[in-house]
Amino acid sequence: MLQLAGIDVEAVSTGGVETCIDLPGFQLAFDLGRGPDFAVARELVAFTHAHVDHLSGVVWHCATRALRGMRPPRYVIGRENEAAFRDLFDVWRRLDRSQFPHELVVIGPGDELALQGGRFLRPFFAPHRAPCQGYAVWSRRSKLRAEHRALPHEEIARLRAAGRADLFEVLEVPEVAFCGDTLIDVVEREEVVRKARLLILEVTFLDERVSVEKARASGHVHLKELAARADLFENEAILLTHFSPRYTREEILIALDRGLPPRLRERATPLLNGRG
Repeated sequence: MLQLAGIDVEAVSTGGVETCIDLPGFQLAFDLGRGPDFAVARELVAFTHAHVDHLSGVVWHCATRALRGMRPPRYVIGRENEAAFRDLFDVWRRLDRSQFPHELVVIGPGDELALQGGRFLRPFFAPHRAPCQGYAVWSRRSKLRAEHRALPHEEIARLRAAGRADLFEVLEVPEVAFCGDTLIDVVEREEVVRKARLLILEVTFLDERVSVEKARASGHVHLKELAARADLFENEAILLTHFSPRYTREEILIALDRGLPPRLRERATPLLNGRG
């Protein structure tokens, strides 16, 4: 379990193999590449796209929750994948002779889904070689308006009791942004990616074994592209994920230390689970 920007994260991610990001404090997970056991506890899972290493664990997840007597899961997907997602479960119902109960929530950029704790989920477009959307978790906070901050506490309490509606303003704060598989372009296109307290970003390729051009052709981020945009990131913490299986733990750490400017490297944590 990691804690970044005060947010607990349990995750596994290897490019082309599996990705699952769990946010226990938000009661939310992203993607189910092979269905890690820790994800079974999560009732709500939002999928970025339908590549095998991000979605293939969904039927196992649904069946395992049913086997353990847990509530049916809720799966969030983009509109482009709705019909095929329903077909997938129809086929498995015929094969397995089981019902696989679940709720399907179909949303896209511009939509909003309420979460526990007063938070909400908003998708954003993530350019990839298959239809893909990232997700941002937001919270709403009330803040005393600047013109009232000099008032004594007693006066503020009196005005609130009198029903004054203009004392506070509501602020929307981006807590987490997860981009799924994407081009680096998402950093420039989506303000929430740059400003979320915690950014979870794939960096699949790290060195000359795969060029920037080939990385882009496959719909992924190269370390050189990340370094070139170091000044854009305002995030408190950044979790780097989805490294190609060709890289060892040591190679990843060396590449990040050499390739990222110190102002970015000090906020960047690589997800190294299962690396030799």
